[in-house]
Amino acid sequence: MGMLRNIWRARKLLLVVLIPLLTLPLPVLYPDSPEAQCAYVLIVTAVYWVSEAVPLGAAAMVPAFLFPLFGVLKASEVASEYFKDTTLLLIGVICLAASIEKWNLHKRIALRMVMLAGAKPGMLVLGFMCCTVFLSMWLSNTSTTAMVMPIAEAVLQQLINTSLESDVELAVITDTDSVEDTYSGSGSQKYEENEKKQLELIYLKENGMKKNQSDKEMLTKSERQGQSQPRKEYSSKYKTKRDHMICKCLSLSITYAATIGGLMTITGTSTNLIFAEQFNTRYPESRSINFGTWFVFSFPIAIIMLVLTWIWMHWLFLGCNFKETCSLSKKRKTKREEMSERRIQEEYEKLGPFSYPEMVTGIFFVLMTLLWFTREPGFVPGWTSLFERKGYRTDATVSIFLGFLLFLIPAKKPSFSCFGEEDNDEESAKDLKNLNKSKEPNPLAPLINWKDFQKHMPWEIVILVGGGYALAAGCKVSGLSDWIGRQMEPMSNLPPWAVALIACLLVSVVTEFASNPATITVFLPILSTLSETLQINPLYTLIPATMCVSFAVMLPVGNPPNAIVFSYGHCQIQDMVKAGFGVNVIGVVAVMLAITTWGSPLFQLEQFPKWIPGSNTTGGF
Repeated sequence: MGMLRNIWRARKLLLVVLIPLLTLPLPVLYPDSPEAQCAYVLIVTAVYWVSEAVPLGAAAMVPAFLFPLFGVLKASEVASEYFKDTTLLLIGVICLAASIEKWNLHKRIALRMVMLAGAKPGMLVLGFMCCTVFLSMWLSNTSTTAMVMPIAEAVLQQLINTSLESDVELAVITDTDSVEDTYSGSGSQKYEENEKKQLELIYLKENGMKKNQSDKEMLTKSERQGQSQPRKEYSSKYKTKRDHMICKCLSLSITYAATIGGLMTITGTSTNLIFAEQFNTRYPESRSINFGTWFVFSFPIAIIMLVLTWIWMHWLFLGCNFKETCSLSKKRKTKREEMSERRIQEEYEKLGPFSYPEMVTGIFFVLMTLLWFTREPGFVPGWTSLFERKGYRTDATVSIFLGFLLFLIPAKKPSFSCFGEEDNDEESAKDLKNLNKSKEPNPLAPLINWKDFQKHMPWEIVILVGGGYALAAGCKVSGLSDWIGRQMEPMSNLPPWAVALIACLLVSVVTEFASNPATITVFLPILSTLSETLQINPLYTLIPATMCVSFAVMLPVGNPPNAIVFSYGHCQIQDMVKAGFGVNVIGVVAVMLAITTWGSPLFQLEQFPKWIPGSNTTGGF
């Protein structure tokens, strides 16, 4: 057993050494074949990514030295693939995300939305899901989950801790209401027992019932004397099974909501960015993919998934009584729900009034979104039409410009005392307090500094995306993409929707065991070549595959948000598999519905496009 354990621990080292050696015959046996040499690089990089034998960013560097060594691409050509327009787009978004998190704007949004939803279990889950979806549209799924889960955990603990108190008060009230009947029927004994329970309840409230186990035992002593079987708690962590089910439902719903929110924008997840850049690089004449068209396509998908996922999670963990768990009536609220709402209200009040940095960050957030939408909306001329030269301005131009301004604008509200105006003392005091919390002693310090940016910038993803671009360029130049496409000609008899469905199912399975960026990076060139060979609009397969690669929701290792939620200990792997399978099915069905209905006129999927290199036909399929 010791030897087997050591071998298992050394598996990464074995993979690092064995993978290149086992696939080395490809370039050795075919030294004059660029396809074989590129295939060797692709296999080595892909296996490193899937197995995570080395860090993803390190594996992405393999094409940078192997392509020049084999003569597939020049070193300068490979280097240019590692920094693209999408990288600048990501940098600008990260600047805004850093400002949002630094000044707690994300926490204010989350708490406010949960306050609107209320503390009924069903509405509480829906409220957390809505705020998570919204935040995940602009922040990374991992950051959103890491921010929302502590808030959700505090609410869950409040629900669990108030469970005993609410049950006791309910029992006391029930017994008190029947005092007269009890007294007249059984004498003074029952009345004295009720009075004792009331005194015990007062004692517990005064001496901290939640933290004192001996008080709990004293509380239930009188009840146990009159019962043949003593009442047992569900577990040491949860008082009842229902408490446990609520914890499971809310925790898993947050990670699923983060995934759903990431689908809605090009910047929502790294996989969307990888798709956008690879597609625009491979098909530079296409103007189909931008922030506006992607949002119009994905927004209905997200709404459908959000509603159906909420219903699925509610049915799976809370049952079908939606009237009880989703009622907004104050009369139907229990004490524990009222106390949970009070806890959320207290957390919100700790943030204080809306500060100047939050206001500026919020304005930048809205401004960036509007400029993205109105750049090239499609149905009307965008603001880029005001410039004579077309094609020079992209979504990255907007994000990097606004991100740069965040390094210039002071975090403290400027003073206009020289014009006879005086600052609001309360606002100035709060701004100064925020500066002290952010460790910025300089009153002219900007909204974010370089350390804030570095803390949030995912450089590993940048290098990983660059490695994917390099692989795509190598496959195209070497002719490997054409060779793969010729091997898939037998699939030409399948209708486009069937090809898209096969791609969705295949990607959904692989992404459960491999990282999402690595999976989409490997599949995009293959699916592009397949679509061209079958005379299908590439968007018909690429968009569904890009969407479905995010559905790694069945295992803790599927993506970081899953691991974060799993670490809180409320759910087991079987819970994630069972719930995640349903979410996977919902996602694939929603994506296929979208691509075959409103996606078809939006992206003109009925025709084989002219913007494909070498395409001279526009006939339908």
